[in-house]
Amino acid sequence: MARADLHQAKATVRAQIWDRLARAQVVPPDVHGHIPDFEGAQAATDRLAQLPAWKSARIINAVPDRAQLPVRARALAEGKVVYMAVPKLATLEPFQLLDPEHLTIPPQEAAAHEIAMQVGQPVGLDRMQPVDLVICGSVAVNRHGARLGKGAGYSDLEVALLTEAGLLSTATTIVTTVHPLQVLNHDLPESDHDFRVDLVVTPDDLIACDPHRRPIGLRWEDLDAQKIEAIPALRMLKSDRP
Repeated sequence: MARADLHQAKATVRAQIWDRLARAQVVPPDVHGHIPDFEGAQAATDRLAQLPAWKSARIINAVPDRAQLPVRARALAEGKVVYMAVPKLATLEPFQLLDPEHLTIPPQEAAAHEIAMQVGQPVGLDRMQPVDLVICGSVAVNRHGARLGKGAGYSDLEVALLTEAGLLSTATTIVTTVHPLQVLNHDLPESDHDFRVDLVVTPDDLIACDPHRRPIGLRWEDLDAQKIEAIPALRMLKSDRP
């Protein structure tokens, strides 16, 4: 499928899911264009927290979206270290480190995106520890683990950057928490740089997906000059390439 057609196919699915969620009134009215802050996010977190992959994880990389706020708060409350990406990966140290041992405010407060950007410690890839568990947000996901974000591509870049730096491996579990209406039974349009999740967790269900598919690192051929220029970590990595 041509790139433009693939882009349009993804946009069509996103619009359908946003409309479906809005009609069901299980998300805020301004859901379009965002990772859905879905009704039942806390229940999905509670289900996630019962999984062996969660219980054994010490280091978590979690998206800053509001739907995953309960996940971040629970991780901090349980003593897990949390990494969150800065907006648009726009700094040379593109992640915020939230270490519960050094927080002076309650986990629920520290886990909020705006507060985390203030109380967390900026870190670059060279100062991060290997990640045991990745929590991503999704607009749509299917039972094979294919997912669509909101269309900006930053989640795929996060995973690619962490993989490129040796901080993610095939042993790292990738999870998304979503509302049941976001789970589809049919194929989703995918790009070569898209990763798949290993587990889909809803308030009512746990879906173990097919053997995971994820890029082995950055696909430079998919990154245009404008994207590289806008993300300092990419610029630095690009300059180090032979």
